[in-house]
Amino acid sequence: MHAIRIEEHGGPETMRWTELPDPVPGPGEVLVRLGAAGVNYMDVGARAQGGPGWAAPTGLGVEGMGYVTELGPGVDGLATGDRVAWFYHPGSYAELLAVPAEALVKVPDGVSDEVAGGLLMQGLTANHLTTETYPVTPGSTAVVHAAAGGVGRLLTQLVRARGGRVIGLVSREEKAVVAAEAGADHVLVHSGAGFEDRIRELTGGRGADVVYDGGGADTFRSSQLSLRPHGVHAYYGPFMGVPTLRPTDLPNSILLSYPVVHHHVATREALVRRSGEVFDLVRDGRLVQRITGRYPLADAARAHADLESRRTTGKLLLLP
Repeated sequence: MHAIRIEEHGGPETMRWTELPDPVPGPGEVLVRLGAAGVNYMDVGARAQGGPGWAAPTGLGVEGMGYVTELGPGVDGLATGDRVAWFYHPGSYAELLAVPAEALVKVPDGVSDEVAGGLLMQGLTANHLTTETYPVTPGSTAVVHAAAGGVGRLLTQLVRARGGRVIGLVSREEKAVVAAEAGADHVLVHSGAGFEDRIRELTGGRGADVVYDGGGADTFRSSQLSLRPHGVHAYYGPFMGVPTLRPTDLPNSILLSYPVVHHHVATREALVRRSGEVFDLVRDGRLVQRITGRYPLADAARAHADLESRRTTGKLLLLP
């Protein structure tokens, strides 16, 4: 089988289509034939700079769906031929994967292979942000960074589904239409910091209840200045830069959160339940995954280059 690997960290040119022995599922593992892998900014960060668990040489990718082809010893509840999906398994840019059965959830009828392959990382992140990080209720006002991107579009839809209002931020004029189609009530075209005054105008001087900020260090301060007293700054963009601050720098007694999706699905029961919530939203039509780029798995480097260009919207997929 083949997989995408890097021997050193760097740009997309470090990614190699590499022939490897077929994996063999060990105890508690399942052999899965890849159907689709999602491309995430986490993958770009792992390739470019590494981090815990991502020392080169390494495979890339964390998210995908596929078909069970073989069960390892001790696996119950799955059968060959089952459609399964996962939100985090390092090395997912591969034709075959040996995945712990506990990391897999069954894909329900009514959810396509492509949607399932690129849904759970961003879908569970958006679910986490709008429930446990800041529970959106009718009348809440949320600022959503990169509102035309993969997470941003899902966040916008979930905020609206829970009765909230969305002020979307996008970097280019052509992305404003995408954010509006996702349900944003207002869309601001803004690159970098300095948007807080406009947010306050749109909220009658009060400020937003929550800012969902995957924009990185450059927008960190403006996000905080956009919040009402005791509002929540949900910063989930560590691969885009980690700012430094002192607690006394926080304005308006705001609450700063660094939400990690693994905490949303810390147990098997939570993974099944939360994934089910996301799948149900898709089947009900309240959550639409917009797939805008499909690439051969062997051409993953081009997908990374396109994602880093900031010219893409929606979800990018790798197909074997």
